[in-house]
Amino acid sequence: MYFPDYIFETSWEVCNKVGGIYTVLSTKAKTLHDKLKDHIIFLGPNCWENETCPYFIEDSSLFSDWVTKTREQGLELKVGRWDIPGRPLAFIVGYKSFFNKKNEIYGRLWEDFQVDSLHAYGDYDDSAMFAYATAKVVESFYDFYHLNGKKVIFHANEWQTGFAALFLQKMVPSIASIFTTHATCIGRSIAGNNKPLYDYLFAYNGDQMARELNMESKHSIEKQTAFHVDCFTTVSDITANECKELLDKSVDYVLPNGFENNFVPKGDSFTKHRESARKRCFAIANALIGQEFSDENTLIISTSGRYEFRNKGVDVFIESMNRLKRSKDLGKKILAFIEVPGWVGSPRQDLIDRLNSNKKITTPLEVPEITHWLNNMSQDNVLGMLKYLDFHNATDDVVKLIFLPCYLTGDDGIVNMTYYDVVLGNDLCIYPSYYEPWGYTPLEAIAFKVPCITTDLAGFGLWANSVKGGYSEIEDGVKVIHRTDYNYSEVADVIKDTVIKYSNMNADEINQCRSNAETLSEKALWENFIKHYEKAYDYALRASEKRNEN
Repeated sequence: MYFPDYIFETSWEVCNKVGGIYTVLSTKAKTLHDKLKDHIIFLGPNCWENETCPYFIEDSSLFSDWVTKTREQGLELKVGRWDIPGRPLAFIVGYKSFFNKKNEIYGRLWEDFQVDSLHAYGDYDDSAMFAYATAKVVESFYDFYHLNGKKVIFHANEWQTGFAALFLQKMVPSIASIFTTHATCIGRSIAGNNKPLYDYLFAYNGDQMARELNMESKHSIEKQTAFHVDCFTTVSDITANECKELLDKSVDYVLPNGFENNFVPKGDSFTKHRESARKRCFAIANALIGQEFSDENTLIISTSGRYEFRNKGVDVFIESMNRLKRSKDLGKKILAFIEVPGWVGSPRQDLIDRLNSNKKITTPLEVPEITHWLNNMSQDNVLGMLKYLDFHNATDDVVKLIFLPCYLTGDDGIVNMTYYDVVLGNDLCIYPSYYEPWGYTPLEAIAFKVPCITTDLAGFGLWANSVKGGYSEIEDGVKVIHRTDYNYSEVADVIKDTVIKYSNMNADEINQCRSNAETLSEKALWENFIKHYEKAYDYALRASEKRNEN
């Protein structure tokens, strides 16, 4: 089996924490770095101009002769290490100087690969210029360090970096290329526009839907990259089917997303972190709602992720909590959080004042459903649904629901704890996704011994079922719900019933659920999943050899 001497891997999320791909790459990096040392190099965009990137440690002593050469070539980059486990090499690439060549670059893309950039808008131009600059940086490094004859892989993630893979095939044809789509542009857009995706997937024409949804250019680069690279991959079987139907191209390999559990506290430290998280959640709820909460009589539940109201199942989460509110069978009260980043204006000063006060709090604040003021309070989907359901955390409600609409980075002004420090304080996490190519949030939850609920429309849910050999239940650590285009109400009921079941479990049953969750998470460590990547590397290198023989 061929294994690369060098890997260059790029994504808009290298050293740029904006979504789930950051988690994929930053957790995978240590496993690859252990194998390749400093022959694995990540490339990300310079989004900070003259400000310091918080995820990057610059080191001007690295490759100093080459960096001098790149400046002569008109390239802009910073060289250093990604501040993650393994500390792999990383290049932060400047790209704005290439905007004056944009039309020429797009013309070459059309001539060589039939990529249609005429209908570009939004982030398309930034992505294309970054990817072009990245290709030039890799070409320069390859030539300067005489890598010809070495087995070199260039791995592009998502449509934003597909341009780089295509340009390198023209610039340096001896480099083997891999392209991973983590979710097709058209599939995500169909789902996000409230169109039924799954029952009609076989009937959709990706090119036609791209025109209808104004996604022609993004779809074009994604599709052409899939057809031209040496190895086309995605992250789950459900997305592989999506690629086949919407891109008209079957993937060569499915590369499931693993993770490293070195961020999970151990022993006494875990217990202290969990107690601290629960204490903070209870304090915030008390300050907002004016009621006391305790471990003895309360389950803490949450959902989290990107603010995709339907795709991530935020809507059905709220509906299930509303149905729980009317239940007479709950064994404990429910304190539920929605942790998705909205258009935050500022943390609530009245809430901060209460959190900093030693006074006993017995009355609710105005709007006791939210921790931060939003710039679009009247248009926000979560607040709109809560208002429609008359869900306002009344005193006699057995279910209290709080919207925490910000990134949990430790400095939000209210929680002031990171997401990982908060999630392990939960009793149960719920991710009832409608569109979820993989699903890191449930995988992270079970790594912290928090059982979770997800669906079989998430790649992770399908994987959990495959491990079980059937539908996984909450007793296994993960409850996987069957979800379709049309069974929204049924999903809400199953969530409700599962929470009721969990709320009535005794301590031994809960401990077994938590133990099973942790055991399942260990099966998804990168040390177990990296074998899929090794097969893709071998495939790409062999395909590159054949391509260069012709």
